[in-house]
Amino acid sequence: MITIILIEPENPGNTGAILRSMKNFDFTDIIIVNPSFDTNSEELLDRAKWAKNLINNIRVYPYDMNKLRKEFDYLIATTAKIGRDYNILRSPITPEELAEKIIEINNNKKNNKTKIGLLIGREGIGLKNEEISVTDFTVTIPTSKKYGTMNVSHATTIILYEIFKKQKSENIISHITPISNAEKEQILKIIDEKLKNMYFATEEKRNTQRILWKKILGKAMLSKREAYALIGFLKKIK
Repeated sequence: MITIILIEPENPGNTGAILRSMKNFDFTDIIIVNPSFDTNSEELLDRAKWAKNLINNIRVYPYDMNKLRKEFDYLIATTAKIGRDYNILRSPITPEELAEKIIEINNNKKNNKTKIGLLIGREGIGLKNEEISVTDFTVTIPTSKKYGTMNVSHATTIILYEIFKKQKSENIISHITPISNAEKEQILKIIDEKLKNMYFATEEKRNTQRILWKKILGKAMLSKREAYALIGFLKKIK
């Protein structure tokens, strides 16, 4: 199940447009974190058009990134600001690659308890580094270097379309069961223990390894069998 999560949206019209795109592509679950407007706003209602019924699905949350992290097995950040290779936090994949990663989970009825949250940032500044650091990985839409930042509703529409298109174009019934957030945390805990016993010139370099492994695990979207094999291997490392 994929939930759209708007972080501190400022423009009710954009939120209405996102609801409309959700309806276009069969998405129904939405969380709005600390909005600057009332969800009964006339502008929101007007822009939602025939998706007005989705307004009843809106859950309004206070700002608490740790709560979101605990609620979802995978948190995926969206960003227009991509980093170079050394910037692990902002090393993104494309919407097409995202669709490929989640298609088997989304098409398998046995796996529909896997909870995926897609974080959409603020209209003005997007997502902050500390917010992206809580997520598993980032996705970005390739755009012109002359003007790379898209309107949040347009960007959300493109990402939802890519996921929808992949779902409709492939009839995949997967036998693979993906890991949950609890299992990812178990792997990261073992990695942390191993890192504590390794020599690093600075604590910053040790922390870079933590971030790197977190992003690798997030992007990999391991099956339970793969996760257990990895746990067994890590435990053998002295």
